[in-house]
Amino acid sequence: MRRILFLLTFGLGGLAILLWLGFWQVQRLDWKRDILDLIQSRIDAPAVSIPADPNEDTMEYGSVTAVIDPYGPELHVLSSGTGAGTGYRVIRAAKIEDGRSIMVDFGVLPLEAKELPPFDGRQEITGNLLWPDDKNDSTPAPDLGRNIWFARNVTDMAQALDTSEIMVVLRSSSNPDPRLTPVPVDTSGIKNDHREYAITWFLLAAVWAVMTGFFVKRTAARKD
Repeated sequence: MRRILFLLTFGLGGLAILLWLGFWQVQRLDWKRDILDLIQSRIDAPAVSIPADPNEDTMEYGSVTAVIDPYGPELHVLSSGTGAGTGYRVIRAAKIEDGRSIMVDFGVLPLEAKELPPFDGRQEITGNLLWPDDKNDSTPAPDLGRNIWFARNVTDMAQALDTSEIMVVLRSSSNPDPRLTPVPVDTSGIKNDHREYAITWFLLAAVWAVMTGFFVKRTAARKD
């Protein structure tokens, strides 16, 4: 009897933990959906002028519009897995109407077009504010000699281009650069795997319950 009680206690305890993990992932799924809905609402909102001092917490993904004059060199960020294929994201400084210098992510430049000259010309753009988090501890340092970067980082790039730490990812332009394919901000690249995690925990709970029942039944039969 003591062995059966131990198996039941151990089995039910493990089942409770697995079920708790499953329901916790369901809660995380709802939390992530709320975040994605908030991001999508900011992306889809009517475009406004770029605020004087945009805040990352409240303005990231916000839809903005500006008349810009691009200038200076381009920064080329090696990029793959986008709708434009493998190439270089082109980050460049631009003056806006109030005199500030910001950065604009104009889109992806094909690998074979790297040596083509920058495209100048005033344009009215719409896009979304973004503080990209592409850089991590394993990201190589930029190859400045060949002008190849391996991640977008607002702080580093603002220093390199001598602009404010504001980046707009282009959505549309009145005078688009023919070399480039814009890659607008969207939510498709933001992972939401909590449904799969929840299903995994619930399946493990079901297997655990079946195995617990099997061992209890076998132990009881041996005792008889």
